[in-house]
Amino acid sequence: MSLFKRIRNIMKKPEPPLEEKSIFTIGPGDVCEVSLTLYTVAGRTVNQRRGTIMLTLQDGASTRYLLIENRATTQYALYHAIDGRLDSIHEVPVQLELDGRMYHMEEQYAGHITTTGNTPFMQGGEQSVWQYQSDDRKLLRIEWLDGRFMLYEGDSIITADVHVLRGGTN
Repeated sequence: MSLFKRIRNIMKKPEPPLEEKSIFTIGPGDVCEVSLTLYTVAGRTVNQRRGTIMLTLQDGASTRYLLIENRATTQYALYHAIDGRLDSIHEVPVQLELDGRMYHMEEQYAGHITTTGNTPFMQGGEQSVWQYQSDDRKLLRIEWLDGRFMLYEGDSIITADVHVLRGGTN
């Protein structure tokens, strides 16, 4: 090796370390653990203004949705899609009864979302969301975008039950 190459290597800036993946930065191809179950992230939906991320998680043939809300504290909810439909975005009820369980609306909002990977809504846009909770703390979520409703049922997850195991090659 010549003297000039040695000097150039000494003067060269070291490469910055790779940023470690966090629950706020993972995306399609990454792996996470939720409540002791390993999932591959298949898609990611982000509402930047609200600080919410909805990850589409795959575990074999099973699909789950992890909602991450970054507020004063980070809150998690794990959902699965359920069958059902509503007739109109203008007629979403304040109370819903589903399989003998009464859900009460806690929050309704709308905002622009962006999507990456496989998500229920393949492209972003203006999304409306209704969030419900039952007396026994079960959660229900309704989303509407471009004339399509998605309904989810789930539970709150404690922070200690969510871990990023490794990032993909993205």
